[in-house]
Amino acid sequence: QVQLVESGGGLVQAGGSLRLSCAASGSFFRLNAMGWYRQAPGKQRELVADNTGGGSTNYADSVKGRFTISRDNAKNMVYLQMDSLKPEDTAVYYCNAEGYSGRWSLPRNYWGQGTQVTVSS
Repeated sequence: QVQLVESGGGLVQAGGSLRLSCAASGSFFRLNAMGWYRQAPGKQRELVADNTGGGSTNYADSVKGRFTISRDNAKNMVYLQMDSLKPEDTAVYYCNAEGYSGRWSLPRNYWGQGTQVTVSS
């Protein structure tokens, strides 16, 4: 099992910055992709950015050039640096990870509890 705990959300003015952190813990063999999703009120959850674990990253078009995802595999951590924040970035941000509980197990998808990011205009 993998537990994901996010931190770093909060209230910030437009143009400001926040850094989200996500720590993975528990008993698992390996983590593959780790990333961030967000869900605004009345909208579907959407991918913000992810890191495949092999060094490649993906970003939603709406955050390219403003957000940066990074990962510390030794600490099982993933981060999201959010700069030039806009009111439309307001959402609950969820950490996501694909993990293997054992060497021969099938991968499973895990979610954190979410952290609120509010950007005021």
